[in-house]
Amino acid sequence: MEISPYYEKNIQCINCKKEFPSLKVRSKFIKVEHTESDFQPIYADDVNALYYNVFVCEHCGFSFTEDFTKYFAPGVQDNIRSQITEKWVHHDFKGERTVFQAIQVYKLAFICGQIKKEKFVATAGLALRLGWLYRSLDNEGQEQRFLTISRDHYMESYSNEDYSSTQMSDVRIMYMIAELSRRINDLENATRFFSKVIEKQNISGEAKIIDMAKEQWAIIREEKARQV
Repeated sequence: MEISPYYEKNIQCINCKKEFPSLKVRSKFIKVEHTESDFQPIYADDVNALYYNVFVCEHCGFSFTEDFTKYFAPGVQDNIRSQITEKWVHHDFKGERTVFQAIQVYKLAFICGQIKKEKFVATAGLALRLGWLYRSLDNEGQEQRFLTISRDHYMESYSNEDYSSTQMSDVRIMYMIAELSRRINDLENATRFFSKVIEKQNISGEAKIIDMAKEQWAIIREEKARQV
């Protein structure tokens, strides 16, 4: 019998506490061929793990990822009820997802993240993935739109340090700001933040990102030289 790349997992909604099924990808089926300069994974086959990072509660409509905190500030759940749950039309996202369904669930999670006042580092990650999904469709306009939102949210995260208790280091945040700035043609911020990353080159454990920053910095220099 052939094993499916997917398995069903019961997820508890962090908002309404009810359970619902959601598909996950078995780790042995996740094969990354290479990674783009903004960390987009390019998968070796048709199984795209990105499609399944968002959980959509079929009961209340709240959509979230494992990066969301369990904490809800006072009044937030009332806002979720009025803005999400009361308008929720039942959708079935528990099966295999197309790229268009993946876009839909990431947009839902982004809206829920903003209503919940989730950390900027989390909403930046959602917008970044929306940029990647649109890139896979060659939709440059929407890709640029979401990369810009992601860059702006990473800037907010960097300035108020809301990434400090997450897996994101300051070097990685600065690199993301720089690389996304480069991709949206804000070469001034790209240059500024790449140089901040390179200044940290003596920090252990970040050598790969610092090398990536040097490569991208060289690309910007070439672009600027061509514009002169």
